[in-house]
Amino acid sequence: MKQFYNSKSLLRLSFLFVLLFSAITVLNSCKKDDDEEEFQDHMVQFEVKTTSGGEIITVVTQVGTTQNTIHSNPTAPLNSSWSSGEIWVNSNQAQLNLDANAKLPDTDSELTINIWIDGEIAKTVKKKGKGVLEASLDYSFLEP
Repeated sequence: MKQFYNSKSLLRLSFLFVLLFSAITVLNSCKKDDDEEEFQDHMVQFEVKTTSGGEIITVVTQVGTTQNTIHSNPTAPLNSSWSSGEIWVNSNQAQLNLDANAKLPDTDSELTINIWIDGEIAKTVKKKGKGVLEASLDYSFLEP
């Protein structure tokens, strides 16, 4: 009888251990992982500038797979800087692109394009020269 009692206790102890292990495993797997948030919203702004006398001919932006030709009129170019204004973009869009071309009057004239993310310049490209110059840049939320 004593041997039967010991095997019953051992069975109960084993059952208790399995139950406790299962509960810990379930609770641990349900724990929220604060280190990694999948996607976030970001404030994005596209910007195109030229030095004095420069004329912006074309501006094209792209967020994710959606391309948007903002300005494309060679007979009526923009004589001042251009900005998209602030737009919300979720990082699941992954890719941002900005392309622009401008007619510059002097060899020391500059065409500058910027992508701003959350109030800071994330990427910038400058082209210097005379005539029609093109500038292009891209930014990926997936790359550090």
